[in-house]
Amino acid sequence: MRGLAGACMALLALGGLSAAPARAEIGEIVVAQQYGVAFLPLMLMERQGLVEKRAEAAGLKGFKVNWTKVAGPSVMNDGLLSGTMHVVAQGAPSMITLWDRTRSNVGIKAMAAMTTYPLYLVTRNPAVKTIRDFTSADKIAVPSAKISTQAIMLQMAAAEAFGPSEWAKLDPLTISLSHPDAVLAITNNTAGVTAHFSSSPFYEAEMKMPGMRLITTNYEILGGPATAIVLSATTKFRDQNPKAYRAFYDGLKDGIDAVNADKRAAAQLYLDVSRDTKTSLDEILAIISDKDYAFTLQPQKVFKTAAFMAKVGTVKIAPKDIQDLFFPEAAGLGGD
Repeated sequence: MRGLAGACMALLALGGLSAAPARAEIGEIVVAQQYGVAFLPLMLMERQGLVEKRAEAAGLKGFKVNWTKVAGPSVMNDGLLSGTMHVVAQGAPSMITLWDRTRSNVGIKAMAAMTTYPLYLVTRNPAVKTIRDFTSADKIAVPSAKISTQAIMLQMAAAEAFGPSEWAKLDPLTISLSHPDAVLAITNNTAGVTAHFSSSPFYEAEMKMPGMRLITTNYEILGGPATAIVLSATTKFRDQNPKAYRAFYDGLKDGIDAVNADKRAAAQLYLDVSRDTKTSLDEILAIISDKDYAFTLQPQKVFKTAAFMAKVGTVKIAPKDIQDLFFPEAAGLGGD
């Protein structure tokens, strides 16, 4: 009897386990971005609730997206690692750094690219005409020293100008400032800032100032159009929340498609959301309609950037190919 009773108890226990409800997906996510027209698809996604619509269609009732703006990648990196942020819009080098450092734990990768656009190194110092002319008298504003896309571009430019072993030669000249703060600093001659590795529409505003000069761009440094922003997440978030992850991925595609379908409306939305009163609708439209500017899920020059970072030791492991850096959903996008 005891044997039969024990067997029955075991079966009941197994039945209880099998009847236990599956772990519910997250009902709310935090998405982080920075400043500028490059983040326009995310602004449109927020304004039109595109992720929430996709989540609703997938059966996630009452799904909520909290959108936050930060000055640079350092805060985003901390947010992903701590789990307080679920998706972040960051430069490819920041994602590559996190991919390298988290391969054995939370497994951060890119979901997709979002924006391909030029980054512009400008200066108001009349003595600086090329990368080689910067001295200790200069301070170059970048979103985050040493880890932002602009900081890595400076390192690549330094390696080309001064030799491979001198890739870090300009690092001591960099100062971490958000793009809006960098514009103020270079305009008002504060914090010793004489140069800014800028993006639109801040670059266009700076070039209206007397004496401003363009030194180089990330396209020139990398040898062609390059992804400036990717969306990153952890493997843990993707594995535990497949519907929420897919809702964001599909919402991102919807946002990019909407921007590309009506760029004038998208430009107006940017002005409304950013409360930019210094730039006209036609100026924003010209920026996002330029041949060198593209909102696309396809990555460009991301692998080349990772290879450089591995070569100089910024990351320990070099990816084998572009797919090492992206989640499987991006496999059909192509790119490099």
